[in-house]
Amino acid sequence: MAAELHVALVAADREVWSGQATLVIARTTSGDIGVMPGHQPLLGVLESGPVTIRTSDGGTVVAAVHGGFISFADDKLSLLAEIAELSDEIDVQHAERELERAKAEGDTVAERRADVRLRAAAAR
Repeated sequence: MAAELHVALVAADREVWSGQATLVIARTTSGDIGVMPGHQPLLGVLESGPVTIRTSDGGTVVAAVHGGFISFADDKLSLLAEIAELSDEIDVQHAERELERAKAEGDTVAERRADVRLRAAAAR
């Protein structure tokens, strides 16, 4: 049996995804990080960006995550996000409209959020 880690991706309002995985890639304030079973314990601050989870059954889960924390110890990874949505929950046309509106208004925060949502949706 391959080594696994238990992953819980939780947003402020709900549990977004939970399950077994072999690899999780996330963006932190220190840069992108990949976490596999046996990784050293860590605690970090999440940046807005796609989170990629390679599930134990060979699948891939991608989520758009906006802020929060990442914690890993004893093969348990917690991603506690301010906002998170799975790629298949993202309405691409709506995100494209949000991106255009944010660019027109010069709202860099909204522009970054829409861009992350579009990148996560493209990874489906």
